[in-house]
Amino acid sequence: MSGIFSVFKITASALTAQRLRMDLIASNVANAETTRGANGAPYQRQLAVFAADPPRFNLLGRVEEPGRGVRVQQIVTDETPGQRVYDPDHPDADENGYVTYPNVNLATEMTDMLSATRAYEANVTVFNALKSMALRALDIGKA
Repeated sequence: MSGIFSVFKITASALTAQRLRMDLIASNVANAETTRGANGAPYQRQLAVFAADPPRFNLLGRVEEPGRGVRVQQIVTDETPGQRVYDPDHPDADENGYVTYPNVNLATEMTDMLSATRAYEANVTVFNALKSMALRALDIGKA
């Protein structure tokens, strides 16, 4: 794959990665008050780790595809401990009356959401510019 189609592929990979990042942020926000998950512990914040898709080489060792986009390498759990709040009436309070809440900070999540949204929008702009260029090239071929 070369030329304009490889750029479409790269942009599509970025859109997919940022959408997954937004899904994780939405899950973090939704679980900001979840003090007991399936494992009995408070929810732990989830993060996406991105990695560049490495270039592809042919049998002669020459670069066949220089840049192939981005991929989600893994989804990691933020192991930072959550805030402990004294609330002896809470059903998840420990023997000392403290409840451990998820390690989700809404300000951090909203900042991350803004960053993911901007990256997504930038890639949509690239995609639309490429589409416009491809259509113009087709128009040139008609003349």
